Amino acid sequence: MDVMTMDELMALERQGWDALCRQSGASFYGALMTEDAVMVLVNGLVMDKTEVVQSLDQAPGWDRYEISDPRRVELGSESAALVYRARAHRAGDLPFDAAMTSVYVTVDGAPRLALYTQTTATH
Repeated sequence: MDVMTMDELMALERQGWDALCRQSGASFYGALMTEDAVMVLVNGLVMDKTEVVQSLDQAPGWDRYEISDPRRVELGSESAALVYRARAHRAGDLPFDAAMTSVYVTVDGAPRLALYTQTTATH
C-alpha cells in the first residue's frame, strides 16, 4: 500500500504553488516543512526552513503555473518523492522553467516536506 499516492503528492504540490500565487507561501511551507528540511534552488542557494519562510514573506506571487510529467518515486514505507517539470509565469518576467523534486516523509501520520530541489530545464 502506498503511503502517499500520486494524487496526494500532486495535491500537495498544487497547494504549494497555489499558495505561492496568493503570496501565502510562507505560512503554507512553514507548516508543511519538517524542522530540518532544506530547499535547493535553481541558483544553487540552499535554504533551511527558517530562511525559506522569511524569503517567501517577501516574494512576489506567481500569476500562473503548469505542472507536467509527474513521477512518483517510492523511497520507503514512510516516504516518497515527486519529480516533475513546472513552468511558472509572473508579469514582466521570463517564464520560470525547471525540474522539481519534492521529498515527503510521514510525520505524526501526515506528509511533510523534507527536501525540495530545482534544476533548470532548458528544453
